[in-house]
Amino acid sequence: MPYKVLVVDDSSFFRRRVTDILNKDPNLTVIDVAVNGKDAVEKAVSLKPDVITMDIEMPLLNGIEAVKQIMAKAPTSILMFSSLTHQGANATLEALEAGALDFLPKKFSEIAKTTDDAGSLLRQRVVQLAKTNGLLKRKLAVKAHASRISLSSTATNPVSKPINKFDIQSRTPLRTTKTEPSQSESIRSQVVKRSSGKSYQLLAIGTSTGGPIALQKILTQLPQNFPLPIILIQHMPAAFTFAFANRLNTLCNINVKEAADGDILKPGCAYLAPGGRQMIIDGTPKLAKLKIIEDKSEKIAFKPSVDVSFGSAAKVFGGSVLGVVLTGMGSDGREGARMLKGKGATIWAQDEASCVVYGMPQAVTVAGISVLSLALEDISQSIIKEVDHG
Repeated sequence: MPYKVLVVDDSSFFRRRVTDILNKDPNLTVIDVAVNGKDAVEKAVSLKPDVITMDIEMPLLNGIEAVKQIMAKAPTSILMFSSLTHQGANATLEALEAGALDFLPKKFSEIAKTTDDAGSLLRQRVVQLAKTNGLLKRKLAVKAHASRISLSSTATNPVSKPINKFDIQSRTPLRTTKTEPSQSESIRSQVVKRSSGKSYQLLAIGTSTGGPIALQKILTQLPQNFPLPIILIQHMPAAFTFAFANRLNTLCNINVKEAADGDILKPGCAYLAPGGRQMIIDGTPKLAKLKIIEDKSEKIAFKPSVDVSFGSAAKVFGGSVLGVVLTGMGSDGREGARMLKGKGATIWAQDEASCVVYGMPQAVTVAGISVLSLALEDISQSIIKEVDHG
C-alpha cells in the first residue's frame, strides 16, 4: 500500500502543486489537504497519515503550533516548507524543536536547478519520512509506557527529596527515566564505559536530516571548558546556518558560531559550516584555521559536505580526531571518515534506533569505519568521558 500524505498550506496553488508532485510516486498518495493549522490537527487525528507536509505561516493556527498539537495528539512525521529568510530560518528551527523531522525551501527553484529535480528530491524526502513514521510511533509508545511505569513506581515508593533534573554543567534537562532497549537495539547500541586513553585535538561532527535537534542535544551537554575545538557539518541552506549557530550559542555552555574564513580553531568553540559553501581546515594542529570556499563542482552534491571537511581534518590533524556521524540521508561522511580512520582517527556513529534517518551512520557502520554505534542520548557523555580520559 502507498504511504498516505496530508498536504497542509493556505495557498490553493501550492497545495495543488505539491499534490501533483507527490502523486507521481506510486509509493505515495495524497489522501487529503488542509487549509490551515487547525484543519491540519483535526485531519491528522482523523486520517492518521504517514507524513504531513506543512507550511509555517497560516491563518487560525500557524505551522509551529500545529506541529506541537499534532505531536501531542497524533504523532506523525512532518516535513516543513520554509522561506529562505532569517525569519523563516528561526521559525523552521522552532518547528523542528516542536517535533517536525525535516524541512525544504518553499521556493522549488531553491531546492534544485530544475523543477523535475526538485520534485524528485521532495518525493525522496517524503518517502524516507514515511518509513520513519512507524519507528517514530513505536518510540513514543515505548516512552509513554516507561513514563506510566515511572509514575506508578513513584506513587508506590515516594522519594524523600526532589530529584534535581538539571546537570550542574548543562542548561538542558536530563532524563529521569530510562526505557529498556529492545533486543535489537541492545545489540546495535553501545556505551563508552571508560576512555580509550587516546589524545585528541579535534572533535568533528557530520549530520543531515534530523541533525539540528541531534546537535542541540549533544552540544548543550558539553561543559564550558570542553578541551577541544569542534567542527560541525550540517546539510542546511545558506540562509539557515547563521540563525542555527546563534540559536545553539544561546543554548550551549560552549561557544557556537557560523564559521568564517580565517577563523582560528580554539578549544571550547564549535564552528558550524556555512550553508552553500565548503569548510576546509588548513594550517597545523597547533595553529589550525578555517577556509570557507565557494564550490561550483557538480561532483560534490552537498555544500557543505561532511566528506570535504572530514578529509581536510585528516590532512591537518591526522589520527588525533574524534569523528562522529549522526542521523542523515545518504552516505556523505563515509569517504571523509575513511580518510580519518586511515590516519588513525576514531570514528563513532549514531545508532539506528535513535536516528531520524539511518543513512549516513549506516554507511560508515556497514563499511567497517566506525568503532561504536551510540544512542543519541549517550553521545555527549561518551564524548566527555573519551576526551577527558574518564
